[in-house]
Amino acid sequence: MNDVRHVLVLPDRDAAEEAAEVLGERFGLVEEPQLVREALAGEDDADDAQWLVVLADPEETLNPKELDEFAGEWDGWREEP
Repeated sequence: MNDVRHVLVLPDRDAAEEAAEVLGERFGLVEEPQLVREALAGEDDADDAQWLVVLADPEETLNPKELDEFAGEWDGWREEP
């Protein structure tokens, strides 16, 4: 089993939570996505944070291009590994 993970970077918590919910429905995920708050470098304000949605893809079935487009629906992007 491979340890392939995709990371979507989203602008705020609401977008990350909504995207994580829709991801499972749209892509038929077996494992629930993990949400991670990432403070921006040099920022102390809690509002200045990005949210990461981490997807496990052990079977490597998720299409990176589709994930790019999906993240864009929430003004986000997919990080390249």
